[in-house]
Amino acid sequence: MNLPNKLTLLRIILIPAFMAVLYWGFPGATYAALVIFIIASLTDLLDGKIARKYNLVTDFGKFADPLADKMLVTAAMLWFVEIGQMPAWALLIVICREFAVSGLRMIASDKGRVIAAGWSGKVKTASTMVCVVLMFLPIPAVLNTVCVWVITLTTLYSGVEYFVKNKDVIQSI
Repeated sequence: MNLPNKLTLLRIILIPAFMAVLYWGFPGATYAALVIFIIASLTDLLDGKIARKYNLVTDFGKFADPLADKMLVTAAMLWFVEIGQMPAWALLIVICREFAVSGLRMIASDKGRVIAAGWSGKVKTASTMVCVVLMFLPIPAVLNTVCVWVITLTTLYSGVEYFVKNKDVIQSI
């Protein structure tokens, strides 16, 4: 297993550790979980850079890397919903978008086409990661609300963009 794949696996392993720390609830647990989240997020940046630079892109990486990202972000947002820091409808939008885009990619793949991550998807991922980090910090409620809206709106925009740019995939069903 190459280094990028090991980093992706590490990110997946860190997710239960992240959640366990949050549920353990010891003094400073939120900050410890934040450190785990940041480390896991950085493995995403690192594994992608290494895989592209050294041509170490694998089928495992193509599958597991985006899955690990979705699992990590969903875990954090589930926590925010549980503690009342994020409305469930916002998380539902994120989850529905991920399922819809994944479905679109599967249909395209069956037709021999690969739908690469678009610019808006990358903006969505980066802004979501930043907002999640901010939401773990003691920020004013208004900034928390702004973060929820940034996550929701970038998620909606990028989801719509995927379908508009690839409407021919849907039309060919």
